[in-house]
Amino acid sequence: MEINKAEFVTSLDAYGPFPGAGLPQIALAGRSNVGKSSLLNCLTGRKGLAKVSGTPGKTRMINVFLINGTFHLIDLPGYGFAKVSRQEQERWGRMMEDYFASSSTLRLTLHLVDIRHEPTKDDVQMNRFLRESGQPFLTVATKLDKISRAQRMKCLHQIYRTLSIQPWQAVAVSSETGEGKAQLLAEMEKALL
Repeated sequence: MEINKAEFVTSLDAYGPFPGAGLPQIALAGRSNVGKSSLLNCLTGRKGLAKVSGTPGKTRMINVFLINGTFHLIDLPGYGFAKVSRQEQERWGRMMEDYFASSSTLRLTLHLVDIRHEPTKDDVQMNRFLRESGQPFLTVATKLDKISRAQRMKCLHQIYRTLSIQPWQAVAVSSETGEGKAQLLAEMEKALL
């Protein structure tokens, strides 16, 4: 797949009707600061399409992007250590649960984890949720450029083991260098067929 056109559609504080709803969807889920917005910008080739911040918890709403006029990328709020109130984190959790329960056109969830660290308790919980709900998902190990080539297999094996996934259920990507982007786009294309 090649992404030639990408545009921001809307931000939702609760999942519901939006312009163009009904097209197939691919969702990005992951803990705060894992690189969802950076990955979205990398995949679309548009640096400023999704707002990127070094501050965890920047994405606080469900952001909808129209890709190639044929499907939506859904950027979900991050979970985990964001420096916001417990009440706000719970609101984000409900927002995500409502999204997964309500989206009838979701084809794939990209579950992002940071390749440099063992998946967190929240990552394991999200993995379990996706698995138990029968949602098709792919684990995306982000920040590939932040580790040496020698460390890659060790770090990936830790992710496979902690999340109980097989190697073919994960793709490692660098939003900085674009490494792994083509493989991820190919997996997304398969899900949309």
